Amino acid sequence: MKTAFPPIAGPESRILILGTMPGDRSLKLQQYYGHSGNHFWKMMFLLFDKTFTPDYETRKQLLLDHGIALWDVLQACECEGSSDNNIKNEVANNFSAFYTAHPYIKTIFFASKKAEAFYDKYVIKDPAKTYDTLPSPSSANTWKTFDQKLEEWKKIL
Repeated sequence: MKTAFPPIAGPESRILILGTMPGDRSLKLQQYYGHSGNHFWKMMFLLFDKTFTPDYETRKQLLLDHGIALWDVLQACECEGSSDNNIKNEVANNFSAFYTAHPYIKTIFFASKKAEAFYDKYVIKDPAKTYDTLPSPSSANTWKTFDQKLEEWKKIL
C-alpha cells in the first residue's frame, strides 16, 4: 500500500491544487512532483515569474507565499508503477477536516481528470467553492505541449 504526503498548506491558503497520488519517484524522494520530467514546479516558477530552483523547501514556500495549498485526493492506494490508471483499493484523504482547518480555500484545481474523478467518487462538492480541472503536468501527458499546459495553468493566478 502506497501512502501519500501531508498537505502543503498555510493558514491563509485560498487555492488548493489536488493531484491523485504521488508517483514512485516522488514517493522515493518524499517530494510532491519529484519526477524530473514532471512540469509542475517549472510551471509554478514561470507563472510567478521566479527563478527556478531544485530546492524543495523553496518550492514549497513559493506556493505558500501565493496562497496555494497542495495535496492529493488519495491518502493511500495500491498501484503498480506510477500510472493513475493502475490505482486500486484507494482510500481518500479527509477533506472535511482539511477544509475546516483551511477555511479560506475557495478554489480547487485538479491537476488531472483522474484526480477530479477520484474526488467526485469520495467527496461531495461544496457549491460555495469553485472547481476546475487542469491538464496533467506529467511529461507522460503528451496530448498538450508544455506551452499549452502553461497557458491553462494560468487560471491559478
